Amino acid sequence: MDKAKQRRPSGLGKLKAMISEKTDYYDYSLVAVIILLTCFGLIMLYSTSAYMAELDYNDDMFYFKKQAMISLACLVFALIISRIDYHILSYFTTVLYGAAILLMLLVKTPLGHTSHGARRWLKLGPLQFQPAEVAKIAVIVCLSYMIVKMGKQVRTLKACMVLASMGGLLGLIAYAATDNLSTAIIICGITAGLIFIAHPDTRPFVLITVVAAVLITIFVLFLSSTMETSSNFRIRRVLVWLHPEDYASGDGYQTLQALYAIGSGGFLGRGLGNSIQKLGSVPEAQNDMIFSIICEELGILGGVIVLLLFAYLLYRLFFIAQNAPDMFGSLMVSGIFIHIALQVIFNIAVVLNLMPNTGVTLPFISYGGTSVLFLMSEMGLALSVARRIKFHESELLL
Repeated sequence: MDKAKQRRPSGLGKLKAMISEKTDYYDYSLVAVIILLTCFGLIMLYSTSAYMAELDYNDDMFYFKKQAMISLACLVFALIISRIDYHILSYFTTVLYGAAILLMLLVKTPLGHTSHGARRWLKLGPLQFQPAEVAKIAVIVCLSYMIVKMGKQVRTLKACMVLASMGGLLGLIAYAATDNLSTAIIICGITAGLIFIAHPDTRPFVLITVVAAVLITIFVLFLSSTMETSSNFRIRRVLVWLHPEDYASGDGYQTLQALYAIGSGGFLGRGLGNSIQKLGSVPEAQNDMIFSIICEELGILGGVIVLLLFAYLLYRLFFIAQNAPDMFGSLMVSGIFIHIALQVIFNIAVVLNLMPNTGVTLPFISYGGTSVLFLMSEMGLALSVARRIKFHESELLL
């Protein structure tokens, strides 16, 4: 009887056993915020595009139905990816990097497809997508793997130059082959961000940032003081950004109409579905300028709620990166964090005329099947990393 009592664990022993036991983790909060953003995006897409869809296709749900089907399929695809061990990507980094370059170069061949005046799409049978989106995933995965393989060597100048050239090459090809400067900037931003995270010394990055800011400021001041017009459309975009009212009937029309939409919405907005600017005043309102319609219909309050949803999404990615089981997973999720943050900042800054027009979509909300597919793929990778996080039971209870 005494021996049986000795074998029976005490209450303290049970507590210690429970605390020491580790359990798998799945970030349902990240899944929830992805679903919320997607559903909100579909509601706003229908509200924004119904009028023009009825005029162009005799179906007010044309854009909504396409986006809803793609979003549902991509969400399922992301959940499937989350069940796959992300370490398998380390065996295909060279293939992924080479495929990204090849697909972007194919845009210059007869397989390339032109839409809205830009040749950025690749048409392979029934499939049509922007190969530059593949480059974003490629730079995240490949640079993360290279940083891990370099180990302590990553702090050397040579290693940083190699990483910068790998990312810079993808950005250069994205610009040269698809004429997509915004994607090239995002790729370079992801590259710089990953090197910054991996490098122990922040001083060189601060110096580079200051120098770049000074050079950009000098360039903008030079343009504003010496040029009133230009045949180069990129310089013209900068001029339109500086003085949109001078180009109200031309290149500045979309920007001004978006600002009118935001201003007329006030704090609480006109009400869902009651936008006036979406009735043709804001061209392609369901794409890059959808945030302006959100602000017109739901007001500044609606815009702030959208920003809070993105802030929570980024917080979940930050949490996963901080607790990832290894450096490879942490760097990949950090790259995804940088990508989402840059796209949100660029899109909203353009709508508010805080920077020149870049043609960057608002993640999960703007219309576009390619964007949703690759964003969901990145979310699947983040969930795959999260799934391999192990916490003590006591930490989960807290």
